[in-house]
Amino acid sequence: MRYAGLGLSFIMNMRFSSYGTASTRPSPVSELLAQFSNDFRDGVDINLGVGYVNEQTIPVDRLTAGIKSVAGDPVKYRQAFNYGSPAGSANLIESLKRFLLTSRAGNLDEATLARNRMTIGACGATSILDALSDILAPGIVITSDPMYYIYAHALERKGFEILAIPEDDEGPSLAALDRKLRKLGTAAERISFAYIVTVNNPSGAILSNARRRALYELVASLSRQQNRSIPIFYDLAYELLLHDPSVEPFASVLPSDDLGIAYEIGTLSKILAPALRIGYLFGPHGPFMNAMVERTSDAGFSAPLFVQEMASHFLDHYATEQLLLVNEAYHRKSIIMRKGIEESLMPFVEELRGGSAGFYYYLTFKDIETNSGSPFFKFLTRTTGNSIIDGAVTDRLPRVIYIPGEFCVHQQGDLTERGKRQLRISYGFEDTPRILRALDLMLQGVEYAHSQCCLTARS
Repeated sequence: MRYAGLGLSFIMNMRFSSYGTASTRPSPVSELLAQFSNDFRDGVDINLGVGYVNEQTIPVDRLTAGIKSVAGDPVKYRQAFNYGSPAGSANLIESLKRFLLTSRAGNLDEATLARNRMTIGACGATSILDALSDILAPGIVITSDPMYYIYAHALERKGFEILAIPEDDEGPSLAALDRKLRKLGTAAERISFAYIVTVNNPSGAILSNARRRALYELVASLSRQQNRSIPIFYDLAYELLLHDPSVEPFASVLPSDDLGIAYEIGTLSKILAPALRIGYLFGPHGPFMNAMVERTSDAGFSAPLFVQEMASHFLDHYATEQLLLVNEAYHRKSIIMRKGIEESLMPFVEELRGGSAGFYYYLTFKDIETNSGSPFFKFLTRTTGNSIIDGAVTDRLPRVIYIPGEFCVHQQGDLTERGKRQLRISYGFEDTPRILRALDLMLQGVEYAHSQCCLTARS
C-alpha cells in the first residue's frame, strides 16, 4: 500500500504497547481544548479553561538579569550551559531548601530538610508524576474525586486503576475512602500508591492539615497490614499560592513520617514561570529515590542546567518579594471573580468551591448541565446552530472556554451525574474585565439553557 502523495510504503502492522494504543487518540479534554486553540481569537474569545498563570506575575526582567548573573559567575554556576546532573543542580536544591525553611512553607524544619532527599525533575512536576508510573508497579491509585484529570487519564493509559474518593470541604472523604477500601476487600493488596493534590485541581478545595495527617495515617495503616511500603504523594502545586489569610497555613507530614512513605512534589511554575520547567520531589532516601534519579537520567538529565541556576539565583535574591506580589495579584482577582459569580450566577449555583489558593473556582449548578453536548456549552462555544446566537460562520460572537465537570470526575466513580452540572473556571490567565465579561456571557448561557429546557418540555 502506498501513502498517497508522499510515495512512501505504508505498513499496517506497526506494533504498539498498550500505552501507545491508548494514546493514539487524545483524551476528551485535550481534544476539546485543541478544537478551540486552532481558531482562538485573542481579544475576542475568553479562555477560562486554560491553567496558565497570569503573564503579569512572571518576573521577566529579573529572570533576564538572572541569566546574566549565571553567565557572569562561572565559579558559583560552573558549566551552566553544559549537561547537568540527573539529580539536579546542587545550587538549586540548596536554594529550594533555604526557601522552604525561611518561607515556612509546609512548616518544615532543618532536621526534616536534612534527613530527606530532594531531586529535580526532567521537565517540571509533570515529569515527576510520569516517572512514578514507570517506577511503581501498576495497581490501584487512591486519589480525590473530582480528580486531577490530566494525570488520572495518563495513569489509566499506563494500566493503573483509579480509586476516586469524593471530596468534602477538607479533602477526600475519610468515610468514603473507608467504604471503598472495605468494598475492595483482598483487592486492596493491589494498591500501588496514594496521590493527593493538596489544593485540588480542578475544585480548588484545600486539604486541611487534619485530613492530610489522617490520610497519611490511613496509608501507614495499610502499609503495616500488608507488610509493605505504600507511598503517599502530596502534590503541592498550588500551596505557595495560598492567598486567603483566613486559611490555616499548611503543615507537612514529613516531620513525623516514621515509616518513610510520604513524599512531596513541588513546583516553581505557579510563582515564577511555567516555561522554566522546575519541579522537585522531596522525601526519604532509599531505593525509590534512587530509581527516580535514574529515570530522570534516562530521560536526558534534569531540567536544563542554566535554567536551574537561573531559578536558584532568583530564589536567593527575590523569592520573598515575588511570593508576596503573586499572591496579592491572585487574591485581588479571586475576590473580583467571586463577586462576579455571586452577582450573576449564584442563584443558579448549588455549590461553589475554590478561590482561596491557586486560581480556580469550581461550580456545581442546580439544574444546568455543562457537558459538551449541553445547551449551556453550545451557547458559550457558539455551536447552537442558530446564527443569531452564534454569529456568522466567518465571524463568530465571543466564545467562553471552560473545563466541563464531566472530564473532572471519574467515570466509574460516585460523581458522574453530578459532574454533568459542574465546571472549572480560572481567574489566572485572563485580565479582570474579560473575566467579568465571561461571567455575563455565562449568565446568558444559563438563560439560554433554561429556554431550551422549556421548549423541550412543551414539545
